[in-house]
Amino acid sequence: MNAAVRAVVRMGIYVGAKVYFIHEGYQGMVDGGDNIKEAKWESVSSMLQVGGTVIGSARCKDFRTHEGRLKAAHNLVQRDITNLCVIGGDGSLTGANLFREEWSSLLEELLQQGLIDEEATQRNSELHIVGMVGSIDNDFCGTDMTIGTDSALHRIIEVVDAIMTTAQSHQRTFVLEVMGRHCGYLALVSALACGADWVFIPEMPPEDGWEDNMCQKLSEIRSRGSRLNIIIVAEGATDRQGQHITSDFVKDLVVRRLGFDTRVTILGHVQRGGTPSAFDRILASRMGVEAVLALLEASANTPACVVSLVGNQAVRLPLMECVQMVSMFVLETDMRLSFENNLSTYRLLSFRKSSFNVAVMNVGAPAAGMNAAVRSAVRVGITEGHKMFAVNDGFEGFYKGQVRFNEIKWGDVGGWTGQGGSLLGTKRCWLSLLQAYSILQLYVARADYEEFCIPMCILPATISNNVPGTDLSLGADTSLNAIVETCDRIKQSASGTKRRVFIIETMGGYCGYLATVGGLAAGADTVYIYEEPFDIRDLQANVEHLTEKMKTSIQRGTGAQNCNENFTTDFIYQLYSEEGRGVFDCRKNILGHMQQGGAPSPFDRNFGTKIAAKAMQWITRTLKESYKGGRVFANSEETACLLGMRRRTLVFQPVAQLRDETDFVHRIPKEQWWLKLRPLMKILAKYKTSYDVSDSGQLEHVTRVRPKDSNTSTAI
Repeated sequence: MNAAVRAVVRMGIYVGAKVYFIHEGYQGMVDGGDNIKEAKWESVSSMLQVGGTVIGSARCKDFRTHEGRLKAAHNLVQRDITNLCVIGGDGSLTGANLFREEWSSLLEELLQQGLIDEEATQRNSELHIVGMVGSIDNDFCGTDMTIGTDSALHRIIEVVDAIMTTAQSHQRTFVLEVMGRHCGYLALVSALACGADWVFIPEMPPEDGWEDNMCQKLSEIRSRGSRLNIIIVAEGATDRQGQHITSDFVKDLVVRRLGFDTRVTILGHVQRGGTPSAFDRILASRMGVEAVLALLEASANTPACVVSLVGNQAVRLPLMECVQMVSMFVLETDMRLSFENNLSTYRLLSFRKSSFNVAVMNVGAPAAGMNAAVRSAVRVGITEGHKMFAVNDGFEGFYKGQVRFNEIKWGDVGGWTGQGGSLLGTKRCWLSLLQAYSILQLYVARADYEEFCIPMCILPATISNNVPGTDLSLGADTSLNAIVETCDRIKQSASGTKRRVFIIETMGGYCGYLATVGGLAAGADTVYIYEEPFDIRDLQANVEHLTEKMKTSIQRGTGAQNCNENFTTDFIYQLYSEEGRGVFDCRKNILGHMQQGGAPSPFDRNFGTKIAAKAMQWITRTLKESYKGGRVFANSEETACLLGMRRRTLVFQPVAQLRDETDFVHRIPKEQWWLKLRPLMKILAKYKTSYDVSDSGQLEHVTRVRPKDSNTSTAI
């Protein structure tokens, strides 16, 4: 929430608005006084890394009454506040919409009581409202992710990873209870991310006799050599008769039926706390800016809207349409929220049911999430009836053949989801320098080698996020979290030091994604990248800008850079040290390969699992379509694809068509969506720059039906 508050304040000031904090939520708006204070640029410094909300939040019975809303309206009119940005759940947003609907009558009543004059009534005749959804449950319709969900998943996965080590040692079964009274998103996605053996969610009560089915499955898993079981229970889970399924009931059942040593862990409010993840900081920053733009464009006829995220695209949706869909979901148990795809993926990975031989391998540098993708591909492949093979050590293992080709079974990939690096092994070679290029070369080689006339699909996996044909790559989110966590610690190290600037070097080669998006999430003042050329005059302007900021209450600054053969990290460090003498001192940090290591983030685990499952289903479908005359023969360009995220959807794209989109010399796409975030980053760092609103969200309507699975080059 703090990242959203920061973005709203700074974007509001950038467009010339006067921005106010309303402390303690609706209660502060009703009480007025010191609860409503003007916000300055410096008011939101050092907020990004703080969990919770620094302006406070409180449940308010008074706002539910007409008298309370009348007081709130009076307090806003006194300060000429006519635009309200509300960050909260469906209850908070519903209250905001009611407040807007009553606004004219509230003003009339205040006028009649003599609390405001006619001029104030005219000046404040319209109230515009934009909402941002803050909810760890991800239980709001119309958005794929709500603010706080990814951070809550981080807390859950941290606990699960820690528990799995003790469970492995003592051969224990652990039952974990997570939040989710009406929505099982946290339970379901954490089950995907940790490879849980069983999950209970409110939306999908288990069939009668589930006790026997679960115990049988747990027993089978142990018989295959596993030393632990993980069961995840959403707090609102019930059976078909509406009886509550508690974590203690599940524990007693396992002990009684199987005799396994079983423990219960209830995570509780741990899930709400802690430092926000990189994803949440970026999501909230983008939503905050979008909310200000929506308020600026609002008119008397514009309905109150919610700023949402669909795929990688910001959209605006009518607030009450979203709220009504959420209410319908609660009443009907209608499974139309964003976890629908997660559920189908979990089913594929949990239950086994014309066989082909299918191989899986990793290429390029290791990226977090690769192992989750391999596990998913292997298990979905086995479920589809295939014989699965693992190719060790990438293309080196591919050409060495028999020694590095091994059949891989269901149990061989157990526990892989949370493992970092590449358990199959991967080595750099000329063929894998750009991942899409590797499949492209094999596609071209079909003319000379008929053996390559088989379906081929590549999943983007690189921390640099430089694969053409996709907005997001596996491993980038984990790397961003590593960068952000390190930047947080670096800034904290200077908490007792007056005015210090840090120069931080990230990885990425010629692609500035990590530097730019990491800088946005960490609150960097300046980011230098290859894609945006700069010269000595730009460096001088940056130093002067930072010097002016340091003369205020701002006492720390950060700059990031990733690629320039002349203006190196050492050069920039020395320049800032010299030019800032007497105002600030300077330190440099090269983050290095720590950006490539560590356990995968929940996003990368989930993303890898889902795209590998989709790719495997595409492989199966393409194999069947290509099977003629007793053999597989696939030589069309649609049979060699990259599966990537394009704005709102996952799309299979022929690699032959990506050739024109690629800068092969610098190994980057010619068009990169994240470059549009750079003006946003500069605005939030107090630079005077222009902001392109052509890509901002437009008001849409909520739809209930998701796009269906489809063939090549169409949305899934």
